[in-house]
Amino acid sequence: MAAVAETRPVIVAGAGPVGLVAAASLVHNGVPVVVLEAGEALSGEMRGSTFHAPTLDMLDRLGAARPMIAQGLVAPRMQYRSRDHGIIAEFDFGVLADVTRHPFRLQCEQFKLTRILHALLRDRPGFTLRLGAEVTGCADEGDRAVAHLADGSRVEGAYLIGADGARSTVRKSTGIEFAGFTWPERFLVLSTPFDFTTLIPDLADVSYYADPEEWFFLLRVPGPVTPLWRAMFPVPAEVPDEETLGDAYARARFGRIVPGRDDYPTAHRTLYRVHQRVAETFRQGRVLLAGDAAHINNPLGGMGLNGGIHDAVNLAEKLAAVWHGEAAPALLDRYDRQRRGVTVEHVQRQTITNKQNLEAREPEARRAFRERMAAAAADPAAAHAYLLGVSMINSLRRAEEIA
Repeated sequence: MAAVAETRPVIVAGAGPVGLVAAASLVHNGVPVVVLEAGEALSGEMRGSTFHAPTLDMLDRLGAARPMIAQGLVAPRMQYRSRDHGIIAEFDFGVLADVTRHPFRLQCEQFKLTRILHALLRDRPGFTLRLGAEVTGCADEGDRAVAHLADGSRVEGAYLIGADGARSTVRKSTGIEFAGFTWPERFLVLSTPFDFTTLIPDLADVSYYADPEEWFFLLRVPGPVTPLWRAMFPVPAEVPDEETLGDAYARARFGRIVPGRDDYPTAHRTLYRVHQRVAETFRQGRVLLAGDAAHINNPLGGMGLNGGIHDAVNLAEKLAAVWHGEAAPALLDRYDRQRRGVTVEHVQRQTITNKQNLEAREPEARRAFRERMAAAAADPAAAHAYLLGVSMINSLRRAEEIA
């Protein structure tokens, strides 16, 4: 199909971080946007909080990185630990200074990003946010995309981006399969204002504990008054939800971090099921998927949120060219090939591997993991190569290679 300039705005379903990054990128490129959000306000949920270096580089171009850094915590180091071997390996993100302007991980809850982006967008011409606008269906009508709302109205646009989460109405409405699996265990997140650095010497802000009985991680994140430590634990399938969310279960989990202590105050707790799923396509005509609507994975490595933002930026750049008539709509198929390709090839594989490494039970597998990580951390070139992978720089480079 030949390139034809559009006049209708692009519709974005969902005002989470992925939806608003897509909107900001489109507006930045001169494309009008209507964002439809089912909630009556922007979400304030404490969910994803890890932002990788290349993601911050992208957000910096939108004017969002600096205020995020001001509201977040910079994590310069990452550790792998074990209860019986102390520090297995430590990595300094500073070695990535040759390839990124932000050689660190930033811990900043995603709801802060949505508010920062909204503040940057709300007075910009071409940006509209409609709260309380629940999308119940969508359609590609040939020369336009249409979103159907719960109040019976419809919104017309040139294209529609489904950034409406793992239960995406947009994806379901198009009939796109969401193939994959659900892990049998659930993940429990507990946050406490207690400072674990007073008990654990030289603890990094990002620390993963490998253990065959019960792996966990400790992540330092901003809090309302003082920083919080967020701990995540796997929960066996046979443990009832009500037991898992009780105080006794939380104390038992905390008690495994440092023997003899379990009396940490719990600021909040969340229990959720964990999936590894990828949509069979990220594009169906004028309807496109991004973020959790297109792919979900376990949180080890912080790749889900970051991958969704990478989707949004990649898609917005291509969609802007198509909207302005500078490229044919077939360019959007490259978005599908690139982002779906690296999601399967890198993100899904890496997050599954991260979990398998931390929970490895066989002595040989545990020894191999420790030796591999220690060797990588001890060699600057190997550490650089390893961090290119876990920071998702390699996945972005790979995506650019896909024609």
